[in-house]
Amino acid sequence: MDANKVDMWLLSNSKYFEADKMSYIRERLIALPEDRIAMLYSAKLQDPTTVLIVSLFLGQFGVDRFMLGDIGLGIGKLLTYGGCLVWWFIDLFFIMGRTREVNFQRLMTALNYY
Repeated sequence: MDANKVDMWLLSNSKYFEADKMSYIRERLIALPEDRIAMLYSAKLQDPTTVLIVSLFLGQFGVDRFMLGDIGLGIGKLLTYGGCLVWWFIDLFFIMGRTREVNFQRLMTALNYY
């Protein structure tokens, strides 16, 4: 894939990933054959800010974890009312990082590099 196209894609999607993973993603995307670009757009990326807002209002019910595909943790938060709100409060600080990790895993899975 053309380096300019990769840089433009990274610039428009940088909020979805951790900064330390951007160079690795860039290398993998440059090595991506042109016929596999459609796979790049098939990865369902979650906006970390949106997940934080959902976590703020509905995190005690585990909705944020369900959005990320952490079904077991979502059920745990649902049944314990967010761990008596302790787990919910801690997740407010860590949910954006977890969202970026999940986005990275989804992208690498879509590109078959993970």
